[in-house]
Amino acid sequence: MPPLPLLPRRDLLARSGCGLGLLGLAGLLADAGELSTDGDPLAVKAPHFRPRATRLVHVFLNGGPSHVDTLDPKPALARYAGQPLPLSLTTERKTGTALPSPFAFRRHGESGLEFSELFARTALHADRIAVIRSMFAQVPNHEPSLMLMNCGDSVQPRPSVGSWLLYGLGTENRNLPGFIAMCPGGLPVKGPDNWQAGFLPGSLQGTAIDSRHTTVERLIENISSPHAAPTTQRRQLDLLRRLEGARGGADPRLEARIGSFELAFRMQTEAAEAFELAGETAETRALYGDTVHGRQMLVARRLLERGVRSVQLWHGAGQPWDNHEQIEPNLRRLCGEIDGPLSAFLTDLGRRGLLDDTLVLVGGEFGRTPAVELGGDGAAKAGRDHNHYGFSVFLAGGGIRGGTVHGATDDFGFRAAVDPVSVHDLHATMLHLLGLDHKRLTYRYAGRDFRLTDVHGRILAGLVA
Repeated sequence: MPPLPLLPRRDLLARSGCGLGLLGLAGLLADAGELSTDGDPLAVKAPHFRPRATRLVHVFLNGGPSHVDTLDPKPALARYAGQPLPLSLTTERKTGTALPSPFAFRRHGESGLEFSELFARTALHADRIAVIRSMFAQVPNHEPSLMLMNCGDSVQPRPSVGSWLLYGLGTENRNLPGFIAMCPGGLPVKGPDNWQAGFLPGSLQGTAIDSRHTTVERLIENISSPHAAPTTQRRQLDLLRRLEGARGGADPRLEARIGSFELAFRMQTEAAEAFELAGETAETRALYGDTVHGRQMLVARRLLERGVRSVQLWHGAGQPWDNHEQIEPNLRRLCGEIDGPLSAFLTDLGRRGLLDDTLVLVGGEFGRTPAVELGGDGAAKAGRDHNHYGFSVFLAGGGIRGGTVHGATDDFGFRAAVDPVSVHDLHATMLHLLGLDHKRLTYRYAGRDFRLTDVHGRILAGLVA
């Protein structure tokens, strides 16, 4: 075989130049989301290392619950009752004198973890709970703080925690959404942005369900078609797939849309079974209680059993925990709605062996001030203003060192003073427990690698068992 002729240098550059350009074009298309580089976004993927938990439940107390009335006892407030506090409070609205908590705190379990009387039933699980008392956010406003807690950024649109989790681990049940957000009574502030997929593939976005309803037809919009039988729907979907294939080349946006149609088709049978509580024993239903939050927590347990990766349980639309006025009756009512169902949920998960590999997060977007809020006329409103400088959340379940307290606020509960914990730190720790390295869980978009924790985040080793 004769040797191939040598190309002059100029001819070589001319012939290869187009190929180099196409390589660059592929990268640009991938950055713009026009070229899929991830295969099937929902495929089950191996974690970075052995996980302590395989699924996530986030109970969102929407509006900013008062930490000094629930999880962070501050006896100094009683000593300063009706007096100015000896520190400068930079708050969104005018505040007055110290407002002691009207609720008693008690120690629980072998660990002696302190809970307010408002969480007396949840406190039965004290030795399986870790409280972070030194959380802080960035601003004292609901919208950016919701985005920070749910998506890791208070300003720019970013994928939510549940979407990142699906991206990193995939889903174990193709007949149900891998990420479900249950919000009774309507959407919270910022609506679907709280469970958005952002620049991740659209199939990773959360599916919202209005859990105040009890029938699957009301829970999930358009769960069944009055116009087409299942066989007809199947033929329609097959035709869509053939038309998409004839286009030549995958479009991730079209793939996500067709994927949502196919999921809706499969959900017609699977969802009806998952949301149907009649098959539960009378003892289990009584444990949770026949209330909106009892039912949605029982449904959450059923979804976890069926392979749903991430479930977010919202406590009401709007901001029910935004107690600017009359905090004593309002907080007593709100905690009364959530305490029993939450305790039942932890009990039930424990009985079924699910709590060991389910990570449960409970909390809101920020806390409340230790001083009473004043109205425009200067009169005390018996409530508390927003406080992003210091607040509390708690975790339970997979990999958590139970019966522990991490960090502390100052003597009055205003500012994180001992080992402050950012939302990025919380997210990094959650991902770690779920077997994901927050620095390695990245997605390339617009010319850079993004991650849930941005360029921040540290793992709180003291919370890991």
